[in-house]
Amino acid sequence: MTSPSPAVRWRRSGLASAALLTLLGGSFAAPAAMAASVEAEVPDAPVITTDTTWRYLDDGTDPSPAPAGVRDWTKADFDDATWQSAPGSFGAKRGELASVGPHVPTTKLNQYLDGSSAPNVPTFFFRTTFELGSGVTEQLAALQSTITYDDAIVVWVNGTKVASYADGRITETTNIEYAGDSNGDPVTSTFSADAGVLQDGTNTVAVALYQDRDTSSDIYFDMSSLTLVEASEPGQPIVAPPTRVVLTPTETPATSQSFSWLAGDASHASGQVQIAPAQGGDIRTVDAYSAGVAGGNPNQHFSATVDALTPATDYRYRVGLEGSWSDWFEFRTEDPNQKDFQFVYYGDAQIGLDTTWPSVVAQAEANAPRSIGSVHAGDLINTGGNDTEWLNWFKGMQNSAVSTNVMAAPGNHEYSGDKLLTAWKANFEYPHNNPAIGSIGDLANLAQGDSEVAKQYRAYFEHWAEFAAETVYFTDYQDVRFITLNATRDTTFLTPSELPSCNGDECPSTKVSEMWTKFQAAWLDEVLKSSPSKWNVVTFHQPVFSASEGRDEPILRAEWVPVFQNNDIDMVLMGHDHTYARGYVNTDATETEGITTGPVYVVSNSGAKHYELAPDAENVWTNNGATQVLRGAGVTTYQVIDVSEGQLVYRSYLAEKTENATTDLPIGAVYDEFTVTKDDSGEKWVTEAGINPPVDPEPEVPAKIELSATSVVAGERISVSGTGFAEGAELEIELRSTPVTVGTATAGADGSFTTAVTIPKATPAGSHTLAVILPDGTEVTAGVTVAVAGGGADPGAGNGSGGGSVGGSSGDGDLATTGADSTGLILGAVVLLALGLGLFAMRRRRHAE
Repeated sequence: MTSPSPAVRWRRSGLASAALLTLLGGSFAAPAAMAASVEAEVPDAPVITTDTTWRYLDDGTDPSPAPAGVRDWTKADFDDATWQSAPGSFGAKRGELASVGPHVPTTKLNQYLDGSSAPNVPTFFFRTTFELGSGVTEQLAALQSTITYDDAIVVWVNGTKVASYADGRITETTNIEYAGDSNGDPVTSTFSADAGVLQDGTNTVAVALYQDRDTSSDIYFDMSSLTLVEASEPGQPIVAPPTRVVLTPTETPATSQSFSWLAGDASHASGQVQIAPAQGGDIRTVDAYSAGVAGGNPNQHFSATVDALTPATDYRYRVGLEGSWSDWFEFRTEDPNQKDFQFVYYGDAQIGLDTTWPSVVAQAEANAPRSIGSVHAGDLINTGGNDTEWLNWFKGMQNSAVSTNVMAAPGNHEYSGDKLLTAWKANFEYPHNNPAIGSIGDLANLAQGDSEVAKQYRAYFEHWAEFAAETVYFTDYQDVRFITLNATRDTTFLTPSELPSCNGDECPSTKVSEMWTKFQAAWLDEVLKSSPSKWNVVTFHQPVFSASEGRDEPILRAEWVPVFQNNDIDMVLMGHDHTYARGYVNTDATETEGITTGPVYVVSNSGAKHYELAPDAENVWTNNGATQVLRGAGVTTYQVIDVSEGQLVYRSYLAEKTENATTDLPIGAVYDEFTVTKDDSGEKWVTEAGINPPVDPEPEVPAKIELSATSVVAGERISVSGTGFAEGAELEIELRSTPVTVGTATAGADGSFTTAVTIPKATPAGSHTLAVILPDGTEVTAGVTVAVAGGGADPGAGNGSGGGSVGGSSGDGDLATTGADSTGLILGAVVLLALGLGLFAMRRRRHAE
């Protein structure tokens, strides 16, 4: 890490001295002032370049063995006269002067201890110098340098360490050791250091370059530039706008928003957010807090959360401090009443951050114009401690990150060179609703009591509650609960600094990886059960169903898949495998091909790193009760998910592919697609592209008929109307008790009909039934009272109109007695029918015989 730097460095010599001497006047003052104003100029050109000559030691010997101090060789007075001398850059590939990735070294290093084959020389040492004139250091604020290395590196200036990368295995107790990560091609980083490490005259730069193992295939070092940064005028911090501006969600995105950024210069000791409604209004100024420094960059990171915002409102904002503001950007708060939007899902960016990554993001932005943000399944970068990689990742995201929310999960590479996730927590501000003892349900009982087992559980849980912050969290946005988990089980990260002693198999120290996973599972179960959102989406790095060769995560699968399944989560979005895979647990299959229920599991890759698929015999999905609908290698994708009230439509797009890719689709094509459909009751279907979800039949509306009158005189007509019949149904109309057909009708397109029928003259007075009989024999009936001609009853007959085609019969034939010939009975029936008109029954037709 870079040594600490003061908040502001100003020019200190010449200016103040000249002003003081001028006040003294006379012959003494003038010569002194003239002398003070003569000072050496700050060099404009780099003081070190690629072709600078270095002294170097590459024979595997210790440059400062005991009793000398371990790092004495980095100091200015160290004698390196016996070392070799040559211009940069330096390297070797399998012992030869050959390309190391895209870089061709100028000077070959002795790669092997015996000069011909492994084991490798563990550590290589370099020294060079540059001169500064008298008074120059007083005019400087900082130095900046760009280095390219493979595998790990530490840089000192005049004996003070100013930068180190991939340094997790460097012990500081010896000079000769293997260290670093095997990351493929050399990595380029840029670092800054305070000018306080410099001096007028000779300055010494020392470098230790490490192999990561004794069989590593290559080694490389180049310091392409080291430049000097001049200080600003007294009292004025250096003018430099912030960079890496990013929006991250709060737990209440309708009324609050979090902002993070990197200060433009090390002299910026404070930061602020200025925000106002985009349509006009007062500007609020909110102070930020310092999130520290990271990755060898001396500039401070700042974060701030602004609350009391208005839902569904556009805001404009800028970050920084007076004199060094960012541009004005705009964002929109959550609209709780809006259900239609998009979000983007990215797999690992990691490799190709300056080439592939910006292209992938640009394509995603073009296909997701309604996006409210993006979820990232870890490994945003390759080395967590490499500030240049973070710089490139943010360059790729520079448009979308300032206007939409970034919801990222850490991967294993975020821990590389940064075991405590310093850079992660400096770059992002996430909700602090992570797992804690109070939010893990019954699992918290393990930490209760005074036994050594309980004490150790309590120490782990309290430590994890602190360190899970901003790596495990959730936010609800427009009916979607976005959940992020931390699937990496790094022991440095997970082990408390003070761990109570405990002996035996019951101690959590014997099962840290399992318990860290259970800790999150218990929290996740609570978060899903209490979710107010219709949709639930979880993102993390290592997949529960691995797709690439040689990979498997049985602990994650055992602890997390039951939680996903039991809570019927909608999407599980993962990375890590540098392949593509999508599928489901077999118990969620249905009888219809292309239709499943339950969670959808996806693994994707959004960078330039690619792995091979696991062979069929080692397929983690099929070997653990799951099905892969699609899997592919050599593909770089991004995913756009369209959210609506009733559906999630997922589309994966092909952004880049290798020559050995498992698909013939062109770049830009839809690579994978499916839809999740869910109704308000929670019933859910997952359907492949082109397949419709099952549709429950609409509840049948019972057919019914109405008569134009409650009574009719025998020999006259009465109108019959009906609704709820099948289109085109041929209907027969009967008068009963002894059945007589009095007409027919055909139901129209809307299931209705209207027709008029004649009651036979011979129908005896009394209560009768009109029945409309359907083709399947079922019938709908209504009661009618028949009066004889001249009997005083008002027939009330009439005709209607409707969508049915009508047929009928004269009905003038004889009719058997169908009711009692009693005036009192008739009058009683009339009253009862008047009260009960419209109550009908459907029953199977009984035949007269």
